[in-house]
Amino acid sequence: MTTSPTTRLVQRLHDHPRRALVAVLLFVLVAGAFGGPVAGALDSDGGFAPPDAESVRAVERIQAATGASPSPGIVLLVDTPPGTGEEAVSDAAETLAGVAGIVAATPAGTARDGSSAIVVGTVSADALGDDVAAEALETFEDAEGVTVGGGDVAGLQIGERVGEDLGRAELFAFPVLVLLSLLFFGGRAALLPLVVGVTTVLGTFLAMAGINQVYGLSIFALNLVIGLGLGLAIDYTLFLVSRYREELERQGPTTGAVLTTMRTAGRTVAFSAATVAVALITLTVFPMGFLKSMGIAGAVVSVVAATAALVISPAVFGLWGAKLARRSRRAAGAAAEGRWYRLSQAVMRRPGTVAVATAAVMIVLAAPALRAEWTPVDASVVPTDLSARVVSDTLAEQYDGAGTTPVTVAVASTDADTVADFADVASSAPGVLAPAEAVAIGAGTWQVDLEVAGDAAGDGAQQVVADVRDAAAASRLDVLVGGPAAEFVDQQAAIGDSLPLSVALLVLLTLLVLWLMTGSLVLPFKAVLMNVLTVGVALGALTFVYQDGRLTGLLGYTPNGGIEPTDFLVAAAVVFALSTDYGVFLLGRIKEARESGLSERDAVATGLSRTGSVVTAAAILLAVAIGAFSTSSISFIQQIGVATAVGVLVDAFVVRTFLVPALMGLLGKWNWWAPMPLRRLHDRIGLSESEPVVVEPVRELANTP
Repeated sequence: MTTSPTTRLVQRLHDHPRRALVAVLLFVLVAGAFGGPVAGALDSDGGFAPPDAESVRAVERIQAATGASPSPGIVLLVDTPPGTGEEAVSDAAETLAGVAGIVAATPAGTARDGSSAIVVGTVSADALGDDVAAEALETFEDAEGVTVGGGDVAGLQIGERVGEDLGRAELFAFPVLVLLSLLFFGGRAALLPLVVGVTTVLGTFLAMAGINQVYGLSIFALNLVIGLGLGLAIDYTLFLVSRYREELERQGPTTGAVLTTMRTAGRTVAFSAATVAVALITLTVFPMGFLKSMGIAGAVVSVVAATAALVISPAVFGLWGAKLARRSRRAAGAAAEGRWYRLSQAVMRRPGTVAVATAAVMIVLAAPALRAEWTPVDASVVPTDLSARVVSDTLAEQYDGAGTTPVTVAVASTDADTVADFADVASSAPGVLAPAEAVAIGAGTWQVDLEVAGDAAGDGAQQVVADVRDAAAASRLDVLVGGPAAEFVDQQAAIGDSLPLSVALLVLLTLLVLWLMTGSLVLPFKAVLMNVLTVGVALGALTFVYQDGRLTGLLGYTPNGGIEPTDFLVAAAVVFALSTDYGVFLLGRIKEARESGLSERDAVATGLSRTGSVVTAAAILLAVAIGAFSTSSISFIQQIGVATAVGVLVDAFVVRTFLVPALMGLLGKWNWWAPMPLRRLHDRIGLSESEPVVVEPVRELANTP
């Protein structure tokens, strides 16, 4: 009888564990050397507007005509004590003009109370904003009474703070994860998730370093890689170890025990990684660099995590074998399985009542998500202790937003009179504070800066953008409107255009993977519906906390009355992916039990009893791993961590415990229905296990004390 390539690989890993683990160590060293420095190469600014949006093209038009950015990248806040104010401002402007990459540095206003003045620096179009910001910060580091801010400084400081937050999150999460791993895994098996986790994170960093050479990734993707990488590594190894321990009791420390583990739990891990990858890769449908980066990083880390777990685990099983057994807690494990069995049977005795009650509670918890308000990434995401935030807050309080250009209009025309007339029309839009002149900035290019009341990207500024674009369409001039409000408007339009395709792909790809795994058409649709409820609860929590401004003292963020929409999408995709992940774990065991000959209800109860403790433990560990980023001082990184932690815990403790067995009990054998053509196609594809695995029913454990 011939063996498959996968079986032969598992046998080699099991038979030569030291060679396999040395190879893994060499890979980790190479990945650390070449992938470790990836943080310094990733983009730390932008990515929240489509690259071909009108607002982006407006900036590019002005840069091409002037060789400089249309709005100040560096803003100095200069203290102006009586008698020396003018000299201090003049000196600051002269010093800023000497910074490499600054093409102009000019005073731009005085505070209402006279305590300070601002100097704005325009950055060359050819210069890197981060480099200019870094030199400006260094130049004025020891300058008393000068605070350095502006958009480029904010981007640099946020990028640096992300790195610091990653380190702090790791310091918080790792000790907790080690302790919980010792508790849930027991003994030397607790080392396995840490080894797989490190391999996953560094392996993903290596892959990102390569991808970044072709497509520039956002630095914010690092948070997702570390949190999700550690979480999935723990999930997959916990599932594999728990199954191997079952096989140790049945077959002993043999090659057969490892082969059965990898044929069953290993197959489930592979399908789990596929569901996570396809869910997150749908984020690349959106044109924004931030979402594309999150989608690419999430898909890559899920594949790397599964590969690491499937390679390292059989080698460790071969090295330690019977030493991984958990003899001292066998009775406790049997008792836990008995409790899960009894609970699932109790749920299935009243499946309709439990399903309706559980769904109703989840709908109530998800309701706040329906009133979500979208807000852009603005100064409120910058931590209050950074100089860019100090400057931004002072500009808002004392300068009415001076130093920034809320709405910038770039006009291409050779008719000066027509452009002047258009500038008058644009200046008459409600919300524009003062008449604006059209300034010739190059051959046939004009710039009109509109000063707008309120926040630079607020509702008033967005309405001005809409009015000016309508006026441009009526004038038939070649007009491009830019600025923070225009970027936000373009972002919303891009999300609206791409969302239907992204959702359709998310649902279709998830249905496809789950159909390939189960052969059923009902179970995939049911899983999608349950995932939607879980996502709703997670996003409801996001709205309840961040939009409503709750827990500000604990989480240390500044509320701005809404949720950043790309955050909302990332959180939804991650929670959906992980919900499917846990569903795959449970469905895999239920399917296995059913194919071994157990009745429908007994298969469900046995599957839940075998995975209940594993899934809840995995959820707790993953909530710690990715929820640690709620400690970030960058609010939109916090939001992803909080939403994901809520989502995985709700999914493990509510959906898998109550809703899944209730719906399985209601539908009975119809859970596994599929049209005959699809069933024949599924059998022909041949992704099912090659032979049924004997599954012992857990019903006798129901009376375990």
